[in-house]
Amino acid sequence: MGPSTSIQQAATAFIQSEVGVDAADIQITTTSGSDVHKVAYAKQQFNGIPVANAVAHVAFNNANKIVAFGSSFAKDAKAASPSPSVQVEDAIKTAQDTLKGTHESSFPIPGLEYWIQKDGSAALSHVIQVRNQTANTWYEAFVDAHSGDLISVVDFVAHATYRVLPIHKQVPTDGFETLVDPADPLASPEGWNGDLTRTLGNNAASYRSSLADTTGESDDNLTFVYDYNFNVPPDYENSTNVQFAEVNAFYVVNTMHDITYRYGFTESNYNFQNDNFGKGGDPGGDRVLVSVQDNGGYGDAFFITPPDGQSPTMSLELALVYNVPVAERDSALENDMIAHEFTHGVSNRMTGGGTGRCLQTLEAGGMGEGWSDAMADWTEQTADMKDWYFMTWVTNNPAGARTYPYSTSMTTNPLVYSNVSTVQQEVHYIGEVWANMLHNVHAALIEAHGFSTTANTNPDGTEGNIVWLHLFIDSFPIQPCQPTFVSARDAWIQADANRYNGANKCLLWKAFASRGLGPNAQNYTDDFSVPDGC
Repeated sequence: MGPSTSIQQAATAFIQSEVGVDAADIQITTTSGSDVHKVAYAKQQFNGIPVANAVAHVAFNNANKIVAFGSSFAKDAKAASPSPSVQVEDAIKTAQDTLKGTHESSFPIPGLEYWIQKDGSAALSHVIQVRNQTANTWYEAFVDAHSGDLISVVDFVAHATYRVLPIHKQVPTDGFETLVDPADPLASPEGWNGDLTRTLGNNAASYRSSLADTTGESDDNLTFVYDYNFNVPPDYENSTNVQFAEVNAFYVVNTMHDITYRYGFTESNYNFQNDNFGKGGDPGGDRVLVSVQDNGGYGDAFFITPPDGQSPTMSLELALVYNVPVAERDSALENDMIAHEFTHGVSNRMTGGGTGRCLQTLEAGGMGEGWSDAMADWTEQTADMKDWYFMTWVTNNPAGARTYPYSTSMTTNPLVYSNVSTVQQEVHYIGEVWANMLHNVHAALIEAHGFSTTANTNPDGTEGNIVWLHLFIDSFPIQPCQPTFVSARDAWIQADANRYNGANKCLLWKAFASRGLGPNAQNYTDDFSVPDGC
């Protein structure tokens, strides 16, 4: 079977047989792949118009066997007329007025898509992106093309020689280092910054929020070597500390680009690059724009992930220090926070084929927070797999920003699957449950296979932290749009089957089951059993 056309044909035939729709109603939107799998993504279409929230994916292993499938296709949906009654200009005004933003000239031209409503009908809609840079919002609005009503909204925002904090260090008190040529030549063949005097390169641009908007203009004539002055508040007037923040954020985002690239977040898997060098995906134009000391507010950091081909934005604000009056700390100096925010982009791009639409349910959004915490945890772990605390620097709190530290101890962290229904119904609390499960998986893999100190640049080893990150990245494309804890767990099991022939199957099941996500777990009821044979 050939790599692209044949996969599309096979995926179309499989979806047709599984869902019972006509081949003419299946639109293959994109394909992606890695060294162990290939994935075709599809939308349902009516009258030649795609259905935004009716999506499917079919994953093939290297033997061209179908190993994963998910679908939200609608059966017998009554589709509205394909000829709109409401003009697109009126729909844009509705979206802008309702969402308090602007449809910017650089955004994609509004198109038509159907949206499956709760009653099963398919409403024809104008699809319009709207942004408010002051309020830090970026939405994709679906305006009914016949009634003119706003019927649905996708939120793209997930709300957290260089003298820098090395990626394995969490906070400034861990100590700065001067790093020489840290770019990975495989992941960043042209280096990180082209003219060597600005934090502007193929993968990222960092800049002061007060200096520029999302055009990504960075300071000129940066030296990239600064000594942070702890005796001066990190405000806009202290230029040295501001420039240090720009450089550190630029370093961490580029490092995260290079690490995740090595493990599969590449051009063909919808990563963030201005130039894709002809290696697949959208032609490019979507480096990460990083705003430091963002003037949109205090105490927040967030990542906005629009579809492939549009630049994501990371905003890093100053934070008021816990228990210290009139004091600020700079989130651009907390590496785990930057790693967390970057990983929102990874999970949003790799789930569902680069659309940025597939982590919109409460559970899926919560898992997005969990993946981000787990990845930040990975960057700082050592062979002894210690308990891990998130965001201790910005909060000035050794307990960090989460309810419990991430731990294998049920006493230290008692969270299990059933807590998803009992914790506050907010994404960060749900994310804590998922992140701690992945912490337990990570610990089990390190105990079984050891720890590699070169995992950032060498993904070919067999050590546990390398295996964990391969499964972490491999699982995204083969899980369904709007995943659940159960379907995401299954994607990890399948990712191990694809890459390691199931060598870690029982280890994974035991780790998940230890936190209530055994094979019979469903509807937030715990199951601590493991499959037969484990």
